[in-house]
Amino acid sequence: MRNGERILIVGAGLSGAVIGRALAQEGWRVEIVDARAHVAGNCHTERDAATSVMVHVYGPHIFHTDDAEIWAYVNGFATFLPYKNRVKTTSGGQVYSLPVNLHTINQFFGKCFRPDEARAFVDGLADRTIADPRTFEEQALRFVGRDLYEAFFKGYTQKQWGCDPAELPASILKRLPVRFNYEDNYFFHRYQGMPEHGYTAMVERILDHPNIRVTLETRFRREETDGFAHIFHSGPLDGYFDYELGRLGYRTLDFERFTHDGDYQGCAVMNYGDASVPYTRITEHKHFSPWETHEGSVCYREFPRACEPGDIPYYPVRLVKEKAQLADYARRAEREKGVTFVGRLGTYRYLDMDVTIREALDTARLFMERRAAGAAMPAFIKSPL
Repeated sequence: MRNGERILIVGAGLSGAVIGRALAQEGWRVEIVDARAHVAGNCHTERDAATSVMVHVYGPHIFHTDDAEIWAYVNGFATFLPYKNRVKTTSGGQVYSLPVNLHTINQFFGKCFRPDEARAFVDGLADRTIADPRTFEEQALRFVGRDLYEAFFKGYTQKQWGCDPAELPASILKRLPVRFNYEDNYFFHRYQGMPEHGYTAMVERILDHPNIRVTLETRFRREETDGFAHIFHSGPLDGYFDYELGRLGYRTLDFERFTHDGDYQGCAVMNYGDASVPYTRITEHKHFSPWETHEGSVCYREFPRACEPGDIPYYPVRLVKEKAQLADYARRAEREKGVTFVGRLGTYRYLDMDVTIREALDTARLFMERRAAGAAMPAFIKSPL
């Protein structure tokens, strides 16, 4: 043991589990607390008792990465089976493939374009009067024109973010969301898959170490942190400070769960692009485990809305007001001693699972390096600003 020194980790999701495992293997005594009744955070999975379907309780999580080390890491704790995310969308009473690809373009416009013809056609639809797109809407109009924008992006974005796309920054639409071939795999990454027995089983194996103690249904209290060599906080950054500067803005999700006898929609994810449909998508969970066979089915309708106290925060808003508030919280965090803020909630950033694990491993390694050198850990290893 490290002379009996203890580490406190707040949160038993991916960040906390990975940091805890890395430090436990080096002899640290690791205490992990989580307010929920289960580990794995928002990627928690469980078997539905009636259908035996593996359900992604807080919405689907699909593992994809180009990071070979991270792919090897997760495969050390779970068997990952092949899975490709092929998303469909319903718009104007028709079903199309997403991302918008050559099939989508030909179907939508009633054409049979080759790639070069489709590229020239879409280029002709683009609004060239917008030289420097500043909003989500301008970015979309500049690259794909009004027809594709209104069919596939506008309504979905309004529902997802609760405001007009003209109020959102262009950076949300980071790149041209159109492919001029028939590839319908949603992700480009080299490694893609799903854990055979779900994410919770994987996280439980990561946490299975004699130097780790996990206490569930326990809320973190700042006044109860004496005696720890360091704290890694993966809970909400504003929550650490008891929301003294106000609450950072998030979008949350309400799930309307329903079951079906048979195959409800024939795919894992069906988006709904029309603003008149109140939900953004329906997910059918048995399709996230295509190696299994189930007669019954478990589905979720997803309804995004503004996050309120007591809700589960999903997507950080990060508009002008929130960024100013975040800067104030970040300055307060940097004045704290012995605390490092990690993960999507601790840094107020949207993070894919592979990035979360990468940053957690890097955090643990940096801690051990700093400790050996007698140097202090920073509040953030990745700036949230």
